[in-house]
Amino acid sequence: MPVKLNHTIVYCTDQQTSSRFLSEVLGVGPPTTYGPFSVVTVANDISLDFLEEGPVHPQHYAFLVDEDEFDQIHRRILDRGIPYWADPGRRRAQQVNTNDGGRGLYWLDPDGHVLEILTVPYGGWPEPAGP
Repeated sequence: MPVKLNHTIVYCTDQQTSSRFLSEVLGVGPPTTYGPFSVVTVANDISLDFLEEGPVHPQHYAFLVDEDEFDQIHRRILDRGIPYWADPGRRRAQQVNTNDGGRGLYWLDPDGHVLEILTVPYGGWPEPAGP
């Protein structure tokens, strides 16, 4: 079996608030509970397992989405008045980047984790194999 990422723990100050924030903005199912975790599962069956254990050190979590999902998530960010940026350094406020021929943006969760959506992976899509 090839190596696959299964889950990651997201340390936070309030796991219900943080997991609900992520699931609502991304438009995925509501968080579930597994042991001490509040769990958000994304489409490729990777889960983000929120845990109240500190101190919290902000991390970066990027989500590859299609164009329609990008528009829906962007709309939810706008509707909630969440500040966002075209760059991880937060210099290009309220802008969307067009890196690698796609679109992307960054915003912060309640604990300062940097969240990102992008429609094309870094470096672009691989070239199709030739004949």
